[in-house]
Amino acid sequence: MAAFYSLIFVILLSALGYLGGSAAGLRSLFGIALPYTAIVIFLFGVAYRVVRWAQSPVPFRIPATCGQQKSLPWIKPSRLDNPSTTAGAVARMALEILLFRSLFRNTKAEIREGPRLIFGEKKILWLGALAFHWSFLFILLRHLRFFFEPVPGCVLMAQGLDAFFQIGTPVLYATDLIILAALIYLFARRVFDSQVRYISLFADYFALFLLIGLALSGVFMRYFTRTDLMGVKELAMGIVTLSPAVPAGVGPVFFMHLFLLSMLLAYFPFSKLMHMGGVFLSPTRNLANNSRIKRHVNPWNYPVKVHSYEEWEEEFKDKIQAAGLPLDKA
Repeated sequence: MAAFYSLIFVILLSALGYLGGSAAGLRSLFGIALPYTAIVIFLFGVAYRVVRWAQSPVPFRIPATCGQQKSLPWIKPSRLDNPSTTAGAVARMALEILLFRSLFRNTKAEIREGPRLIFGEKKILWLGALAFHWSFLFILLRHLRFFFEPVPGCVLMAQGLDAFFQIGTPVLYATDLIILAALIYLFARRVFDSQVRYISLFADYFALFLLIGLALSGVFMRYFTRTDLMGVKELAMGIVTLSPAVPAGVGPVFFMHLFLLSMLLAYFPFSKLMHMGGVFLSPTRNLANNSRIKRHVNPWNYPVKVHSYEEWEEEFKDKIQAAGLPLDKA
C-alpha cells in the first residue's frame, strides 16, 4: 500500500505541474516562485543537517573495519579496510564515494533445505546503485549548459561522452536509458524482495517515484515532444542571475519537469537522500583507526570526583585488618 499511495501522490504532483504550466496565470508561480522556494529550502536544509552532524560529539575512534589493524611489524595490516593513517582513510573514502566499495562487498543470506544458512554474492545491487548515481551525475553535468554562457568545456566533454553511441536525431544519451533501467531495478527490488519490501516505507517509494517521474518527463521532452530549448535556457539563466522571466514558448511538460525537480530539491534535506552529504561526515568511514598508535582522550569528559583505592583502603583499614586481609600500605 505504501508503494501505491506514493505513486498516486507523485502522479498528482505531476498533474499539478502540468496544469500549472498550462494556465497562463500560474506559469510565473511554477516557473519562478516555486523553484526559488525549493532552492532556498534545499540550501538551508542541507546546511542545517551538515552543521548538526558536524556538531555531534565523536569522542572515540569508531571506524567500521573488516581487516587487520596495524600492530606488530611482522603482521601485515589492511591499509584500506583498516587504515591507520589519514591517507589510508582518504583513499577508503574515495573508493566508497566513487565506487561504493562497501556495497560491492555486500552479501546476501538465505535459508535453504536442512535448514542451512547460505551466504552468497549480491553484486547486482552494487551495479544498480552505481549506474543510477553516475548517470544522475552525468545528467546534472549536461544540464549545466542551460546555466552558463559560454558553456564550460567540462560540460561539453561530459555531453560528448554521454552521446558517444549516437543513434539518429535527436542524439540518444546513454545515461537516459541507464538511469531509467537503474530506477526500475531499484523499485522492483523493493517490490519483489520480501525482506526489503517488509522494511520499505512511504518515504522510500516516494523518493523512487519522484526520481522516476523526473527522468520520464525529461526523456519525454527530449525524444517525444518539441521543447523550446532557448526558452528553457533563458529561464535558467534568469533564475541564476536573479532576473527571471518566463518565456512564452515553453510547453507545460517542462513545467511538470521543473515542478518535480523543485519537489525533489525541497524534499532532499529531510529524506534519506541526504546520505550524499552524510557519508562525508560518517565517523565509521572518515576516521583512521590508530587507537593502538595514539591515545585518544574524550574531550567532552567533565571533572568527576573519584574515590581512589588508596582512599578506600584508608577508610576501611580497620575492617580489612580485622578480616585478616593484606594492606597495600603498611
